[in-house]
Amino acid sequence: MYDIDLQSRTPIYEQIYKKIVELIMKKELKPDDQLPSVRTLAKELGVNPNTISKAYLQLDNDSIIYSLPGRGSFVAKPNTEKIKIKALENFDTAVCEAFNVGLEKSDLIARINSIKENDI
Repeated sequence: MYDIDLQSRTPIYEQIYKKIVELIMKKELKPDDQLPSVRTLAKELGVNPNTISKAYLQLDNDSIIYSLPGRGSFVAKPNTEKIKIKALENFDTAVCEAFNVGLEKSDLIARINSIKENDI
């Protein structure tokens, strides 16, 4: 459920952050669902607990999850507008990087269409 790519250039905490947001948006995680503990998820993924803590802290700061002392971390009621705005900000950054390395608008449109068709 919380798979990560150790070969990716994307930091592991960002992969975890994005995966949890994705699961929430797909309604696989619902409001008030409890997330695995930091230690449990770290052990499951084979990563340092500080990495999981960093992802959870960012999710908490963005009001995507909430923590109850002594009880754990839980899914907050999603603010889908805020999540969509953040996704668009990330998209804008990626598009600028793509243009900077010489990709054309038609390349990006073809890529978007390919992703949508394959439902990645």
